[in-house]
Amino acid sequence: MIRQEQPTDYETIYEVIKTAFETAAVKDGDEQDYVSHLRKSSKYIPELALVAEKDGHIVGHIMLTKMVINGKEQTFDALLLSPLCVAYAYRNRGIGGKLIEKSFKLAREKGYSSVFLCGNPEYYSHFGFKETCAFGIINESNVPQKYIMACELFPGALKGKEGKIHIV
Repeated sequence: MIRQEQPTDYETIYEVIKTAFETAAVKDGDEQDYVSHLRKSSKYIPELALVAEKDGHIVGHIMLTKMVINGKEQTFDALLLSPLCVAYAYRNRGIGGKLIEKSFKLAREKGYSSVFLCGNPEYYSHFGFKETCAFGIINESNVPQKYIMACELFPGALKGKEGKIHIV
């Protein structure tokens, strides 16, 4: 079951994120604190912070938050997917994909047209993510370009929206 996170879930989500990222190939080690920070910011969209439950236990989490792309002539709104995690014992069962699909559906309903992330291209390309440079959007961080990706929630959503981002 996938549902919106609730304040009563925060402690469990914190532990799920912390534990999930212990086995991640790429991690900062503070992903769980990052989520807590995002919830307190103006970027937080409660309806786009979801959990996956199995037998009444939270086994996965995804959060989409507001971000701004600095375009050549103007800025435009987008979403940042960070983080996505699934408890180790529940990986490779499609839970991460279901979290992505549900969050994208809700994002479309709220009028968002694109999602950005820093992540594994092998995994995220299955969901339509491409390097941001394919859309004319340049990553200004020190992270290699292949890990900074975007996905259009509607065909052509990023057409003509060249700009710069800083995702790390």
